[in-house]
Amino acid sequence: MSKKAPRRPSVLTIIAIAAVIAIGGVLALRWTEMSADRARGVASGEALIGGSFALTDQSGRAVTDQTYAGRLMLVYFGYTYCPDVCPTDLQKISATLEMLGDDAAKVAPVFITVDPERDTVDQMARHLTLFDSRIHGLTGTPEQIAAAAKAYRVYYQAVRDDASASDYLVDHSAFIYLMDREGRYLTHFSRGDTPETMVEAIRARL
Repeated sequence: MSKKAPRRPSVLTIIAIAAVIAIGGVLALRWTEMSADRARGVASGEALIGGSFALTDQSGRAVTDQTYAGRLMLVYFGYTYCPDVCPTDLQKISATLEMLGDDAAKVAPVFITVDPERDTVDQMARHLTLFDSRIHGLTGTPEQIAAAAKAYRVYYQAVRDDASASDYLVDHSAFIYLMDREGRYLTHFSRGDTPETMVEAIRARL
């Protein structure tokens, strides 16, 4: 009695199997990417905050994000001619450093201007005498400031009635970012946060 020849899969079956394998590969790749994101502390779909920058501090020294590596960073974008919000937030940072006591040495507070036209090295130095001396005031060229603001997802826009006016305001987002020792985003503080809540969040990550 002869045996029947094994039945060969149809072309449609082969195509279906290939499609399943391909989809599985794509899903596996996406899973790997998501796992890598989670390993970096970034939720799926969440905008990355932070990155490299090259600026100049209030003493005229060239600095980069790596200058502050090994310490937590408090990063704030504002400008010295700001009438109310920036002074309030810089005072909040000053109070936080004072409350941290000896732990303040493990934190680098960084104030990056969004008004490089007026915030020269000398202007930053003068302005920061009003606040804690441990705050690093950073300025740079418009291109350097734009790159730093982009890395931190910071919005800013000068508001002038006349393009040549020297007296103007700058609209900008106002968050104080807490970054880890490698410059990665941990959390941020807004207007409702107090020095007490900031100290609590910082100490939890020291």
